[in-house]
Amino acid sequence: MIRDTAAQGARLAAARALVQDILIPAEARMDAEDRMPEAARAAIRAHGLFGISIPEAHGGLGLTMEEEAELMLILGRAAPAYRAVFALNSGGAAQILLRAGTEPQKARWLPGLARGDLIACFCLSEPEAGSDAASLRTTARRDGDGWRIDGRKRWVTNAPEAGMLMVMARTGGEGARGISAFAIDPATRGVRIQPAQAKMGMRGAQVADIVFEDCRVPADALIGAEGEGLKLALAGLDKVRLHLAALCAGLMERLVDEGRRHALARQQFGKPIAEQPAVAALLADSAAEALAARCMALELARARDAGTLRPADAAAAKLFATEAAGRVADRVLQVHGGEGYMTGSAAERLYRDVRLLRILDGTSEIQRLVVARGLFSGTV
Repeated sequence: MIRDTAAQGARLAAARALVQDILIPAEARMDAEDRMPEAARAAIRAHGLFGISIPEAHGGLGLTMEEEAELMLILGRAAPAYRAVFALNSGGAAQILLRAGTEPQKARWLPGLARGDLIACFCLSEPEAGSDAASLRTTARRDGDGWRIDGRKRWVTNAPEAGMLMVMARTGGEGARGISAFAIDPATRGVRIQPAQAKMGMRGAQVADIVFEDCRVPADALIGAEGEGLKLALAGLDKVRLHLAALCAGLMERLVDEGRRHALARQQFGKPIAEQPAVAALLADSAAEALAARCMALELARARDAGTLRPADAAAAKLFATEAAGRVADRVLQVHGGEGYMTGSAAERLYRDVRLLRILDGTSEIQRLVVARGLFSGTV
């Protein structure tokens, strides 16, 4: 794919204005209400961000991976809950449809997802199946010319406002090869979306369990071949991991800016605390890690576009960037001192938000296993 540098330049400039003028000013309200303000949602929709990874033919932006990473570096400067709301539309749900959906299935779902008219949910985790996704217990049994689905999904982001559910359910035997993917309308009888759950951070991206009880869906709800569901879901993990690496780099840059401004303004012992070597070192270490994450995300995004990205490298990027973001958030809160610990400060809010990123879309422990597997197999 050939980059349109002029169009990308305009897109990045618009994203900077979106972040500064709309998203950051709405963060405190979103955190307090646990809901994205409609003005922010409308602005994100107007910028086409719900379709960031969906091809133009289906109403999306049709970007290269490098262009997506560049955007996420900017969007990462706003609260990560924004990304959680819009990225699922073009992430797991859309990518499975793009890889394995029929043309009628794509036509039904993708344009609405790209516009943000439908909000997608990815239903994989369960009470007894988290990192070990292949152990999921939700079942899909043949029922006439359709399927009957029973089970419970856990921690489903955007569930309270879902317009489309991409559900992983067991259609065969044990293990990964018995799992299939289904695209389901949440208004289908037998789907019960539970009340939103309270979270430590990432407020605005609502999470809830979804119960399927005698839920009958038509034959064309199955996406791809029977037994391919988990394979399809995992095929897009490298893209998700690079998105999160870029998001964390942008978030670290935002945190460093917050710390720098506070350190220059805060006076102690007759001078700004920025002149205290210990404070300067906290921010210098943080700036270095932000730069490293930025370089890693962009370099590996180019590798993905070139078809040379190794899965272990994408896992390494996610591991480093999310762990580094946690360290940076901790340092910046330390720079803010007592003010940073008070509810309502940006340092406090982002400190809570960033903690989930080491768990989301594959824990740090899982990323280490992927990196180690690549190391010992000779692919790193």
